[in-house]
Order: sequence, then C-alpha cells, then structure tokens
Amino acid sequence: MKRSLRKSVMASLLILLLATSVLASGCGSSGDSDGEGVTGEEQYKIGAVLDISGKASSLGTPERDTLQMMVKQLNTQGGINGHQVDLTILDNKSDETEAVLAAKTLIEKDVLAVLGCSSSGPSMAMLNTVQNEKVPMISLAAASSIVEPVSERQWVFKTAQSDKVTVGKITNYLREQNINKVAFLYMNNAYGDGGRKAFSEAAKENNIEVLVEDKFEASDKDMTPQLTRVKASQAEALIIWAIPPSASIATKNFKDLGLTIPLIHSHGVGNQKFIDLAQGAAEGVILPIGKLTVAQQIPDTDPQKEVLQTYINNYTQKYGSPPDSFGGYAWDAFNLVVNAIEKAGPDRAAIRDELEKTQGFTGISGVFNISAQDHNGLDEESMVLVQIKDGKWQLLE
Repeated sequence: MKRSLRKSVMASLLILLLATSVLASGCGSSGDSDGEGVTGEEQYKIGAVLDISGKASSLGTPERDTLQMMVKQLNTQGGINGHQVDLTILDNKSDETEAVLAAKTLIEKDVLAVLGCSSSGPSMAMLNTVQNEKVPMISLAAASSIVEPVSERQWVFKTAQSDKVTVGKITNYLREQNINKVAFLYMNNAYGDGGRKAFSEAAKENNIEVLVEDKFEASDKDMTPQLTRVKASQAEALIIWAIPPSASIATKNFKDLGLTIPLIHSHGVGNQKFIDLAQGAAEGVILPIGKLTVAQQIPDTDPQKEVLQTYINNYTQKYGSPPDSFGGYAWDAFNLVVNAIEKAGPDRAAIRDELEKTQGFTGISGVFNISAQDHNGLDEESMVLVQIKDGKWQLLE
C-alpha cells in the first residue's frame, strides 16, 4: 500500500515538472534574460554603455530612450531574421572607469556588439577592451581620435560627426564673414581637446589667428576669468567647444560680461537643455549641427527628410517631446549594427566587416559611407549651420 502511494506521488510530481517546463519554454523574453525568444530562435544580444547619469547625462538619457524605443519596435516586427534582440543598457555615470567595467560586463554576456559611450572620454577608455576582445563597437561621441588612426581602431566605429567635420563648417563660416581673429575656449577633456586640435590645424590652414586659447573643467561653475581675457583681446568671434551644463554656464557668463562678438558653439550643445540652462543667454548662438533640429526647414528633396520626420514622430508619440541629435546618434548606431547582423549573422568578425562596408545608409546624422579608411563615414554635407532665435533652432543656410 505504501509502495503504491509512493509511486502515485512520484508520478504526480513528474507530471507537474513537465507541465512547468512546457509553460517556461513558451515565455520568451526580449529583455536581459538569456535563452530563446518568442519565435523559438536564439536571441541576439547587443549591449550599450551610456552616460545616463553624471555630467553628460543630457546626452545619455535621450540615447537610452531612443534605444529602448527601437528595440521594442524591432522585436515587435520579428527581430533580426526571426531572432529577438536582447538589449542590455548600462550606465557608466559619465565616468571612464565605469565605462570600462560596463564594457567588460557586456562582453562577458557575449554581446555581438557594444554601442556607446555618449561622450568622448568614456568612449576612448573602452577602446583597448573592445580591440583586445575583438568586439565591434559603435561610439556615439564626436572626437576623431575614437576612430583614428583606423589601423589601430579596426573594431571601432562612430555615428556623431567628427570634430574635424564640425570644424570645417565653422571655418567655412568664418571665411564667409571675413573673420580672421578668434578666441577658442574648450572643456578640459577628450571632447574639448579633440576640438582644440582640429581647430588649431584648420586655423593654420585658413590663416585664422587664435588670439586667446584657454580651457575650463567640466565641473566649473564660472568661466568669467577666461572670458575676461577674450573681452580684452581683439578677437572678432569666440568659439566654445563644450557640452552642457558647462557650455550653458560659459554662454551665460559671455552675456553677463557684455560681449557682443559672434558666439559659435560646437555640436556638443545640440539639445534643448543647453538653451534652457543658459537662461536666455543662448539667443544668437551659432553652431553646426545635424539636420534633425531643423528637419521641418530643410527641403523635401533632402534624402534625410523622411527618415528624420519618422524618427521625430515616433519619439514624440512615445515620450511627449521631440528628440535631439544625441538620440539620433543612438538611432544611427542601432540601425547600423542591426543591418550588419542581418547580413553577417551572430559572428562578431563578420559584423565588423559588414559595418565597414556600409555605403549610402541614410540615417539621422547624415548619409553614411563607411570604409576601411573612414570608420565614421560622414562629411560636411551631413551638417547645417543654425542660429538660436527666440529659443528655437533656425536654419542659417
């Protein structure tokens, strides 16, 4: 009697375990978990390291939001060749050490590619890790040194226009305005230093004299000493190479000192937070930027027009406000890696090779033509000059 009861209990337990197993196998996920997706195919893992908190959070937050929106859209449409995408987003807290640790965490998770970082310093910090591990990386930051020299950055690509491209737009404007004497202020970090080097080279080539060159820390709360030197000089324009909040503080200090020469910023201020933090002082600021901020003002014949409008509509519908250029860098990176995986499959080396073959891809930041000699693939045609008027971006060209 006891033996029969024991057999009955064991049989019931076996049936219960089988039923639980069947239910579990039917509950796929597109989040951070491993295993199979809803299609029964193995998930494709992609990682992102973003500056979601810390001093560069105004860059990383819209990038995070864009990626979350896009992976959901992609998985709803069937993923990549029937494979759901498992996207893991980590916050580097705008810190280089945190960025390296995050990259290593993602690589241990067997991601096929890493997107990020939002800013140049953390992106540069991750280079050795991805190069040594042979993992494709697409940075969302601007410094040319992230992808140059290409011979030492074979696994690294980026979607933000390089500082050399941005400087080209600025020097063209200076020539058109017959401005030959300028001042240049920059953040004391990888982004600022990249801009300084690029502008210094371009100034020599274009016979532009830099009367004042000075730097400030990203955490500085007052740039009046540097701007006082600018005011005392014969500079005919001031270029500031920074991101918010320091870029906004410098702009407010500029107005408080009564400076009236043209103020030109880099594309590092291409979001509404820069305008808001400047508290009205951003009025009249000129800068080169991607076409997203003035999408309504560019001709309908522009090849980017439809892509830009679709992104604006999707993002605004989901988050209640329009996207900025930084979110656009994430849009480009995500689509570039998805396109590469579609062709290469889950093979890191093959994905790298496909990224390098990208030609004529119309994105948010421009039309990408990547090659073995150029891992950014954008030129000056990807940017327009804008001026801030009445708190809004106005096309100058």
